[in-house]
Amino acid sequence: MFDAVLFDLDGTLIDTAPEIGEALNLCLQELELPCADAGQVRSWIGHGTLNLITEALAHHQGAHGPIKAESVLPLFRRNYRQVTGRLSRVFPGVIETLAALHARRVPMAVVSNKESEFGRQLLSAHRLEAYFDVMVFGDTLAARKPSPLPLQHCMQLLRTTPPRTLLIGDSEIDVETARNAEVPVWAVSYGYRHKPTARELGADRVIDSFVDVLPYLKSRQPIWADRAHAGAE
Repeated sequence: MFDAVLFDLDGTLIDTAPEIGEALNLCLQELELPCADAGQVRSWIGHGTLNLITEALAHHQGAHGPIKAESVLPLFRRNYRQVTGRLSRVFPGVIETLAALHARRVPMAVVSNKESEFGRQLLSAHRLEAYFDVMVFGDTLAARKPSPLPLQHCMQLLRTTPPRTLLIGDSEIDVETARNAEVPVWAVSYGYRHKPTARELGADRVIDSFVDVLPYLKSRQPIWADRAHAGAE
């Protein structure tokens, strides 16, 4: 049993690849570069906006090409600001499960490398922000995932300890972050990663649905009722 749960955002709670890809391709079009396909975009998500742009530019012009990612950043921010929350979708079972955990008063946090402006805009667009006690983004602290600092910060605020805290994510970054913070980590079977399957990430458990989380967090009501409400039965 765990006392608190921390969630990655992109690829774990919300499928954001379509709108990230839209914003990125608008940039590439303005730079007169070929657009990226959905698979490429998904493989570049996870390390923050600057890394996303760097990967895209390197794909088209090499690691030391004439266009620098920093110069494209304002353009991407403009484009992404216009589409954030419009093309993304919450993954099945997420809202119901968060509501069930919230009703139990389970402490929850979001830990993402996305910039706070877009992270908050995204959560607000999908009406998820009220479920979380703490929200940590890529520019919240001095270091981002895979540094253990974001998880340690959340645990301090939530007053929980590493063995009693669960991180749920979808990528190599999340697993590495959890190991660095000595926190148990579960991976969703969907999401964005470099490995062919989630089972190759090295997480402690792979889950196909968010409802699988419910039996492992403290409950003040019968677990079967939560699972039925979340669509498990």
